[in-house]
Amino acid sequence: MAATKDEIMGFLAQEFPQALMKSTIEEITPRGAQLLYRVDAGDLRPGQTVSGPTLMLVADYVLYIAILGHLGLVAMAVTTNMTINFFRKPNGNRDLRAVCKLIKVGKTLVTGEVWLYSLDDEEPVAHVIGTYALPQKPTD
Repeated sequence: MAATKDEIMGFLAQEFPQALMKSTIEEITPRGAQLLYRVDAGDLRPGQTVSGPTLMLVADYVLYIAILGHLGLVAMAVTTNMTINFFRKPNGNRDLRAVCKLIKVGKTLVTGEVWLYSLDDEEPVAHVIGTYALPQKPTD
């Protein structure tokens, strides 16, 4: 029931076209995804660093993509929890790479972790754990 990168991109273009404007899905894996997010002036806070809300947005987005890749096009999966640990200042002159791995895929909840990096930097800028609730399947 997994979705391919092309299927996910088609779905996002139809349902969330704004999401594709600043990002590129680099890879879909059996239980994960990798995303490149293009940072611009609107993503920055004072000190030429990427803002916390932007980091959360990117983490939430790549987690959703990983879920779509693993479970298929589940439009109504919704975020129920996200926790972020900020490690170092993200470089405001570099794009972000988000690497997601699904930790637990249950019937009603999916939990994953996301590592965020300034592009071309091996040290992560943040680590996120997020949980999504899956829509209930209709009973007959």
